[in-house]
Amino acid sequence: MLYTFDLAYGRETVPFTCTAPPEILRVSDPAPAVDAPLFRRRVCAFLDAARLDLKRPAVVVADKTRLCGYASFLPVLLEALLERGAPDDGLTLFIAYGTHGRQSEVESRSAYGEAYERFRWVHHGCEDRALFVQMGHTGRGTPVRLRADILEASCLITFGAISHHYFAGFGGGRKLVFPGLGERDAIYANHGLFLDRARRALAAGCRPGQVAGNPLAEDLAEVERFKPADMAVHAILDSHGRVCDLTVGRGQTHFEAACRRHASHCEAGGGPFAQVIASCGGAPKDINFIQSHKAVHNAAAFVADGGRLIVLARCPDGIGSATFLPWFGLGGFQVAFDRLAQGYVGNGGTALAMMEKTRRIRIALATDLDEAAVRAMGCEKISVDQARQEFVAGGPWAVIPNASLLVRKQGDA
Repeated sequence: MLYTFDLAYGRETVPFTCTAPPEILRVSDPAPAVDAPLFRRRVCAFLDAARLDLKRPAVVVADKTRLCGYASFLPVLLEALLERGAPDDGLTLFIAYGTHGRQSEVESRSAYGEAYERFRWVHHGCEDRALFVQMGHTGRGTPVRLRADILEASCLITFGAISHHYFAGFGGGRKLVFPGLGERDAIYANHGLFLDRARRALAAGCRPGQVAGNPLAEDLAEVERFKPADMAVHAILDSHGRVCDLTVGRGQTHFEAACRRHASHCEAGGGPFAQVIASCGGAPKDINFIQSHKAVHNAAAFVADGGRLIVLARCPDGIGSATFLPWFGLGGFQVAFDRLAQGYVGNGGTALAMMEKTRRIRIALATDLDEAAVRAMGCEKISVDQARQEFVAGGPWAVIPNASLLVRKQGDA
């Protein structure tokens, strides 16, 4: 008997065949539980109860790498605000890039639909210090610098998908404001908490799905207290990026409830396995390596020490960062760690995380990336056909069809 399954690779799917049933680790998709009319009722109920000042609302959304049905659901939110007195010319939407590069106008129109043509939009830039107001510092020393126009808004509304984050615990929610709308050096100060300088190692508590005991996540919670959102819309997505639910509320309890709900669908036990083959989940999750790294990181947690990991990560846009590869030429993990500890800069933590994985397991990438770049990261470049041949010839394998979403349960680590 033959067993077949498909793995996504960019915008394509790759068929795999085997003679014995593989161990397939899947995301458990939530059932659809919201549509536009229900979302409208939830938004209206919250607004009527909260009585927000709507003279100059600021709405914060994610960029193209973290979309959540904006074209369909963002107009519902905005119309509800307008019906309750928000002026067209006083309503501003902010795209929370963090340190990501700006997306094109075509990409923005595709991401946000009709709302992008109708309202005022701000493409956040993290490098212009003149945009920010110094509010203070967290207990761990992170400078809290928030955009002046956000502080001047009459109310702050965030709208984004909850997701696991490989060192911040969870993404979405409060991360839309910071680091999403943060100043570069402040972002790097927070991200630098990924480094345990005393041990000269990555901080053990900085892992996907962990908030308590995660120094970086706890620091983000402190930043949030300087300017909490007045209203938060948290999207729960399925493995195809479709919106299954939209919760409306505010505060830490509401955020943590959404995180638990997301985790209930996206965490699995099992392993460690000697051999794992994984897909990032296709475009846009493997649009570049910086995005694909989430899948590599998640899948690696299922691999036993010394084991083999194959990841299908097309990366048509290349690495996705000019600051990533140079870290691999410094002379190894400890040299790179010490350099980063002196002054955290973009994607240095991602480079260290890759070095830590390649010291523990063997990683092969089926990718469009240049072979020299793959080799510089300590990985092996293979073709999709080579991945299929290795899968058929060897075994047993564990298979992860959507490794950008599936996280190993902490109790199994």
